[in-house]
Amino acid sequence: MSMYGRDPWGGPLEINAADSATDDDRSRTLQDLDRAALSRPLDETQQSWLLGPSEQKKKKKYVDLGCIIVSRKIFVWTVGTLVVSAVLAGLITLIVKTVPRHHHGKPPPDNYTLALHKALMFFNAQRSGKLPKHNNVSWRGNSCLRDGKSDPGTTMKDLVGGYYDAGDAIKFNFPASFAMTMLSWSVIEYSAKYEAAGELNHVKEIIKWGTDYLLKTFNNSADTIDKIAAQVGVGDTSGGSTTPNDHYCWMRPEDIDYPRPVYECHSCSDLAAEMAAALAAASIVFKDNKAYSQKLVHGARTVFQFARDQRGRYSAGGSDPALFYNSSSYWDEFVWGGAWLYYATGNSSYLQLATHPKLAKHAGAFWGGPDYGVLSWDNKLAGAQVLLSRLRLFLSPGYPYEEILRTFHNQTSIVMCSFLPVFTSFNRTKGGLIQLNHGRPQPLQYVVNAAFLAALYSDYLDAADTPGWYCGPNFYSTDVLREFAKTQMDYILGKNPRKMSYVVGFGNHYPKHVHHRGASIPKNKIRYNCKGGWKWRDSKKPNPNTLVGAMVAGPDKHDGFHDVRTNYNYTEPTLAGNAGLVAALVALSGDKSTGIDKNTIFSAVPPMFPTPPPPPAPWKP
Repeated sequence: MSMYGRDPWGGPLEINAADSATDDDRSRTLQDLDRAALSRPLDETQQSWLLGPSEQKKKKKYVDLGCIIVSRKIFVWTVGTLVVSAVLAGLITLIVKTVPRHHHGKPPPDNYTLALHKALMFFNAQRSGKLPKHNNVSWRGNSCLRDGKSDPGTTMKDLVGGYYDAGDAIKFNFPASFAMTMLSWSVIEYSAKYEAAGELNHVKEIIKWGTDYLLKTFNNSADTIDKIAAQVGVGDTSGGSTTPNDHYCWMRPEDIDYPRPVYECHSCSDLAAEMAAALAAASIVFKDNKAYSQKLVHGARTVFQFARDQRGRYSAGGSDPALFYNSSSYWDEFVWGGAWLYYATGNSSYLQLATHPKLAKHAGAFWGGPDYGVLSWDNKLAGAQVLLSRLRLFLSPGYPYEEILRTFHNQTSIVMCSFLPVFTSFNRTKGGLIQLNHGRPQPLQYVVNAAFLAALYSDYLDAADTPGWYCGPNFYSTDVLREFAKTQMDYILGKNPRKMSYVVGFGNHYPKHVHHRGASIPKNKIRYNCKGGWKWRDSKKPNPNTLVGAMVAGPDKHDGFHDVRTNYNYTEPTLAGNAGLVAALVALSGDKSTGIDKNTIFSAVPPMFPTPPPPPAPWKP
């Protein structure tokens, strides 16, 4: 597919002939007029002045205006009309100025903007550590202030802060890093929309709370490291274990008194490369804060090097993370982390890595498979392909990257086709929800990520003056992608068979029994111990605290939903799910004419001077 850019000059190169007279021409014309004036016979006025008073003449029927002579009647009428018009215009202006005006206020915010305000609040409710004064969630307080210190086995003694993952109090760094990467990406592309919604400072604070914590999970001042803290707290209750932990107990995080072990890893390429992506993307968000941005870039380089040197999955060998966030491979994180580091540093070695055909092959770029094109906390490939297609659309780096970038661009087009209802790559429920995880539980986290990618890619094409893309022989306009994103988000916000909004606090009908410890236990100065909180878990009453903005796991494949606290497959929200929600909402919010920010992501990228391809082999007869 060929892309045509806009004419850089933006206008016809014509010279206006009407104003092309030179100064010489003008002065010549003036001299001609002077000569004409001298040779003209004297008129009556001049004669009377020179020759003295003549006899009184009759009143004249004409008025001499110097250049023309007009009828006196017409002259009087014309002057009279002008005077009356001037008086009328003055009166009208006076009336308009003095009569009170009704100002047309701004149009009311759209649903996506309203939901965006709420979706961001979820992150305030998930904060761990010492809370800022303006956290705005009345039922939350400081919690887990001994994370790191309370585990004698770890060398990292300060792991206070960060975010709880879901309805429990575990800090899983793998999905949390992905959540921060997604939020940063959405800010880089749509900072003007965040600004218009009055949420730019808030979302940047949310990202910084996450990246400050990630910087604590390894030695961020070193150039090389040999371990990362991957998780704080455990949740394994298999085999009927009754040891108090973050899944066995049902307690407010503020009341936790049981030990919270730290899980360290020494070969965790997937986690380290995702952390590198999060820190690199955030460094672009904070590029105006030079010291912090450089600290993030240094951290990103360090953990990415560790990811490349110490190969291995962070969740290998039946570790605790494997039970909850088991990573399937680390190749997709290499492409994703490499792409973000290239944007953050402009260092072409990262681009060479991200566009290496072998890496792409290992990450599954050339193979379909049932989950192809589904962006999630485990698989970043679809996101990486969109991110690198951006480079081709706007900078065209050419050889030696062009071949793989064209492949990524084509694959992105195929993924976008798979989202459209005319194709059957994914089923839809009767209510219209796309089944990206093939009918398995907790579908919404995948849907919001797809809605974000579709809206974003449609904005990329618009910014590149490209009206659409091909699916096989058929051409589809960018509007079709936006429409897909809207229908999916509208479903989540309440346009579904149950008329249920799956974002807590949005609309009138939303889940009231969210699977969440802090929201389900009242803040009433009573400290419920590990098992004491079970009565709140099992209660049929709605949560005493509203977890504003939380997107729950979602309906089943028949559009059914059970608002039951003990069934996390329906009612549990997650950090990664809400990050995708925020990204999709901001992409669709506000005015469509406010597209993406084309250039900020390329701030660190040096000008592109494509290397010429090698010459062909010498010809031999």
